[in-house]
Amino acid sequence: MRLPVALSIAGFDPGSGAGISADLKTFAAHGVYGVACISALTVQSTQGVKAVVPVEPVLVRQTLDCLAGDVSLAGVKIGMLGSSGVVGEVSSFLASQSKTIPRSRIVLDPVLRSTSGAPLIDQGGVGLIRDELLQRIGWITPNLEELALLAGEVSAPLGRDQVPSAAARLQEISRQLGNDELNIVVTGGHFSRPDDFLLTAAGEQSWLPGEKIATNSTHGTGCAFSSALLCGLISGGIPDKAVAVAKAYVTEALRSAYPVGKGKGPLNHLFRFDLP
Repeated sequence: MRLPVALSIAGFDPGSGAGISADLKTFAAHGVYGVACISALTVQSTQGVKAVVPVEPVLVRQTLDCLAGDVSLAGVKIGMLGSSGVVGEVSSFLASQSKTIPRSRIVLDPVLRSTSGAPLIDQGGVGLIRDELLQRIGWITPNLEELALLAGEVSAPLGRDQVPSAAARLQEISRQLGNDELNIVVTGGHFSRPDDFLLTAAGEQSWLPGEKIATNSTHGTGCAFSSALLCGLISGGIPDKAVAVAKAYVTEALRSAYPVGKGKGPLNHLFRFDLP
C-alpha cells in the first residue's frame, strides 16, 4: 500500500494543538503520509504565545528542495510562515514546482496573528502573501480578521453581510496577479453560528452551516480545517464536498476533544482511532 504524501509548511507549536504537529495528525487521520518543513519555532502553550523565532529562509528553502527531490508531493498545506523572507522562499519554491504540484492542491491558511493577539508574521510578510504568494495557490482559508487584512478592508471585524464582497475583492487581487484558480473559504468560527463561506474559482457562492460545540478545546481549528481540506482535495473531492467533509471532521474533533492544559486546549485530531 502506498499512501499519498502531503507537505506541511508551518510553525512548531510545543503543545501540538496547532502548526506542524497538528497538520501531521490531521494528515494521518485521513490516510495521508505527512512530511514537514518548520517555518518558525514558538514558545507557547494552551495559555498563549510567548515568543516566535522564524527559521532562517535559506534553511527553509533547503528543506523544501530536499523533500521535493526525494518524494512525490500530492499537495501542500501552508500555515504560519513567520517572516517575509520565508514567504519569499516558499513562493519561489512553489513556482519551481508548478509542473509537478498543481495549484488546485495547494492550500494556504494565512496565519497572521494568534488567538491571544500575538503577531505571527511581520508586516512585510503580510504584503508578500497578498502580492506574491497568492498567485501560487489554489485555496486560501482566512478567518474574518485575516480576510479583512488581505482584502484591504478598513472595517473590522467583518460582519456576515460583508464577507461575500470582501472574498470577491481578494479573488480579484489574485486574478490581477495572473491566478484565476483561487478558491476561498472564509471560516466563520467567530460568528454566533459558525457558518463558513465558500467562493469557488468559478464564482459560485455558498454558505456551509456549522454547529457550535460547547468546548474549551478550540486551539488550532484553522490548522485542522485547512489540512483536512487538502486531504479531501488529494482524494479527488470537488470543492464544496471537500470543504463540507473538512468542516465535519473539525466539528467531530471539537466534540470529542478532552482537556489538555490550563487554557484553550487542542482538538482531538485522532478521534477516529479512539477505542470504543
